[in-house]
Amino acid sequence: MKKLLDGLQPVVMAFAVFMMIYLFLLQPHKVDGNSMYPNFHDKEYILTDKVSYRKGDPQRGDVVVFRAPPPANSDYIKRVIGLPGETIVVKNGYVFINGQRLPEAYLPATYQTLEKSFLREGVPYQIPAGYYMIFGDNRNYSSDSREFGPISKKAIVGKFWIKYWPLNF
Repeated sequence: MKKLLDGLQPVVMAFAVFMMIYLFLLQPHKVDGNSMYPNFHDKEYILTDKVSYRKGDPQRGDVVVFRAPPPANSDYIKRVIGLPGETIVVKNGYVFINGQRLPEAYLPATYQTLEKSFLREGVPYQIPAGYYMIFGDNRNYSSDSREFGPISKKAIVGKFWIKYWPLNF
């Protein structure tokens, strides 16, 4: 019996370490769909850093995983576009923040940002305190803040850290 318990001890310790990392530091997520194409592809696996936003705030350009509002009730991966207190508007295919066109080097030059049901063409929206506007990189195929409005910091699970599958060398 003692040998069995001695043999289980490393397994229990490894499981405990895994759970601590999973619950408090990093969490795996699967990219589901093409809303972040060309930067993230359907069925890629990523690790999400769950620590960064405990003391700091999301920054423009950060790729985050968040709990989508109902009825989706799943985790989405998108990019932070607008920050609390800023005024955002979509006009002529571009995003403007506080009257300045947002440079988006991570998007192909041919991509345009179109209105959706929440964020309408040419209509400014001031982002409330504690909330963020998040968009998918593949703007024509993304359900994001243009459709369901801003998301609260509390809904953010974490910040994208690394892609781990499939392996790309």
